[in-house]
Amino acid sequence: MKHYSTHAIDQFTRYVLKDTSGFNWLMNNGYRELICTIDAIRDEKGAFKYLMENKHFVLAAFSNAIWEDEKAFQFLMKAKAFEWAATANIINGDDKAEAFLKRAGKEHFVLLAHAIQSRIHEDGDRNTTPVGVLSNLLNFKKAFKKNDQ
Repeated sequence: MKHYSTHAIDQFTRYVLKDTSGFNWLMNNGYRELICTIDAIRDEKGAFKYLMENKHFVLAAFSNAIWEDEKAFQFLMKAKAFEWAATANIINGDDKAEAFLKRAGKEHFVLLAHAIQSRIHEDGDRNTTPVGVLSNLLNFKKAFKKNDQ
């Protein structure tokens, strides 16, 4: 399992919040897998495939644990990826997970969780606007298209 510095997680959080300097830092410093993680969370199949093919199993499991996938959460626990498991649990509304990370001095993961939660809400809100609904209806072919990648 790859260790990520506080600075790397901070830059990931910036990117999740749509700060291009966070994206640039991640790309320039070889953290493409973190960029793919938020894309996998947002259900981009190619991003999840990248995580799996490049053996970033913890990040792939994290992207699924956010959506309350119990097997993914158990994988994180068995891999001793406690910070990632707690981050997923914060997103799922677990106040104890936030307290755990704060006690452990991992507040950067707490900030990441809130950033991802905000992005998920923003994406959901965008899909419920009249323009978002129309866009989704007009793009129904994509839903039925086979993923040949």
